[in-house]
Amino acid sequence: MFGFGKKDGTVKFRREMAKKLHGMHIKYVMERLGDEDDIIIGREGALITRGKEFMVFSSQHDVFRSNIDETDFSELLSLGGAVITGYDLLSGRVRTLIAHYTDNA
Repeated sequence: MFGFGKKDGTVKFRREMAKKLHGMHIKYVMERLGDEDDIIIGREGALITRGKEFMVFSSQHDVFRSNIDETDFSELLSLGGAVITGYDLLSGRVRTLIAHYTDNA
């Protein structure tokens, strides 16, 4: 039963997750700074895919932009958010964000 699903680290999985997250309305987004440190970096916004890039738009500006094929995505168990880890093209470093959202439908 387990182990036969999609592989989290594959390019195909990353593209499918980016597509699934596209258009989700963000309630708030946090950045993980360490093992126990998360800070809120934005409220309201959206998760957006544009071409080969994935963007987190919150508090009226881009807070994260990465190459989809090099970004790790995982949904929270509640399905009310996602953990996004990747090289941020805006800051020039690897970042981990937790976006809490509601779908747009």
